[in-house]
Parts: sequence; structure tokens; C-alpha cells
Amino acid sequence: MGKDVGEALQDAAFTRTRLHGSTIEASYSGALSFLRRKYTKDLTGVDVAITGIPFDLSVSNRPGTRFGPEAIRRASAQHSWGPIWPWRFDPFDTLAAIDYGDVAFDWGAPMDIPAAIEGHIATLIAGGAATLNLGGDHFTTYPTLRAYAAKYGPMGLVQFDAHRDVEEDEGGRIDHGSMFNYAVREGIIDPKRTVQIGVRTCFSGEKSHGMTILHADRVQAMTAEAVADVVHNVLGDGPAYLTFDIDCLDPSTAPGTGTPVPGGLTSFQALSILRAMKGLDFKGMDVVEVSPPYDHAEMTSNAAAMIAAEMLCLKAWAKGARPVEIEA
Repeated sequence: MGKDVGEALQDAAFTRTRLHGSTIEASYSGALSFLRRKYTKDLTGVDVAITGIPFDLSVSNRPGTRFGPEAIRRASAQHSWGPIWPWRFDPFDTLAAIDYGDVAFDWGAPMDIPAAIEGHIATLIAGGAATLNLGGDHFTTYPTLRAYAAKYGPMGLVQFDAHRDVEEDEGGRIDHGSMFNYAVREGIIDPKRTVQIGVRTCFSGEKSHGMTILHADRVQAMTAEAVADVVHNVLGDGPAYLTFDIDCLDPSTAPGTGTPVPGGLTSFQALSILRAMKGLDFKGMDVVEVSPPYDHAEMTSNAAAMIAAEMLCLKAWAKGARPVEIEA
């Protein structure tokens, strides 16, 4: 199970001495870092830095995603004991991962917040770590992508979402519905290497920008492997980013979000597609738009925590992790 021998069985977020491996710790108590990873600002030897972005000032409907990082961390506790099904390995046997805590910003100076997020992510990238962001609303992906593009150039993008977030406007706004339009105009993402999965809304004036759009009805008619094949073919070998807006899931699966749209994916479908994307090594990843005030029985935050865990499994697979055979 990869349990740390001699590790304290309480508050591993603070007492953990090694970045690899997992511990068995009560899921209902203790310091709730993401998947019980060590809270630290030390990036030495770190493969993935998990960080929260508690921001919800760009939402067009219901607020509350500022509480998303806390809720996802809390929900992750029950998944922190070792191997992830059906991967049959513990990603932390391969990845050195930490919980870096949350980005700090002044909520009273909203126009300064995008730069604060970008600088925060740039610091993690400069330290050699890939990032896994826990949102926060979806606008937070935009300054994150700016930080990645500054290092790697235009990024490929895989976007799970009910909305395309490419609405036309005059520019300069902090809005979770238009930021990918900005990203295209600024050359932050390469639209020809962008796949949007699960879309089921339509706004007048939206352009395709040459993106590959897999609407929800098409995804429902495809196997997970077929969806992943499209992603592989569109992304190719260049640098890419993976973003998952939790409203890609149907509200029956994930009610705790700001703009729920019926007709979405089940958690099984989404997780199956992610697993079928093995072989892609994303530079950065995020799960966004979890709004706990509208959740029920932690359904949404639990789904988000599992999606984030699957993203870490993708990173571990890219680094060589493989299933552990179960003895007969």
C-alpha cells in the first residue's frame, strides 16, 4: 500500500517526512491537505504542486467557488489510503507531490488578482513542478495558462465543460465566460490543438476558432476510448493543459456548481475518458467551479476530488507507473 513506515498516523499533512508514499489516516479528522500530502513551500524534488485558488468574483450566476479548494481537500481524505481503482497503483509511489496551500490575493483589489494568480503559478513552474489547481471559478485557468505559455509557448488545451467560455466582448473583463476567447486572441492557447468535451450550451456570436468541439450528445454516443482518440489526435506531442469544469458533469452527479446544465456526463463517463487519455503528459491541470453552498452530501466535491486524483494518476503513468499485480 506504500504506507510510510514510522510515519505518524495523524496529521500527515504536517508530520510526513517523505514526499512519496501514502499513509492510513482517519478520513474524518486531521489536517486536510489534498490526499494527505505534505503542506510545504519547498519545491525541491517536487513533481506536482497542488494549490488552491479560492476565487469566485468572475461568476455569471451563483457564487461560492471560493470555498471549492477547502471542500475538495476535505472530500479527498477518503481517497488517500493508497492505490487508486482501477489504475491499481498509488500515484505517490511515483510522484513526489505536495500541497502548496492557496494563492494569496487582496479581494479588495479584484483587477490585481489575475496577475497574483499568474505570478503564483509562475513560481511553481520555475521551481520545476507541474501544477494541479483546485478552483475557484474557471477564470482562474486563464492566468494559469498565461504562466505556462510564458515558458512553453502556445498551449494545447483539453477542456471538460458544459460551456465553451469563448464569448465575445470588448476585452479586459474578469469573466468566466470569455477568458478562452482572450487566450486565443493573445496566443496563449493553440485552438487547433484544443478539444472541448461535454459542451451543451450555445451563445450567439461564439466562433469555433478552429477548436475541436465534442458536444455532450456526441460524447454520450461515443466510447471513452473514442473520445480519448480524438484528444490524442488533436493534441499531438506539444505542451498541453487539462482543465475540468465540474459543470461538465450532469447536475444529478454534481449539483454544487454555479451554472448547472442538465444533460451532462456521469462521473463514470468522465473518469473513464480521463483514464483512456493515458500517454498524455499534461504540463498543468485543474478542477474548477465546485461551489459547496449548492452541493448535497458532498457529491460535487467528492467527484472533483476523484477527478483530481485521476489527473495525478495520468501524471504518474506518464512517469512510468504501472498496475501492481494482485496475488491469486
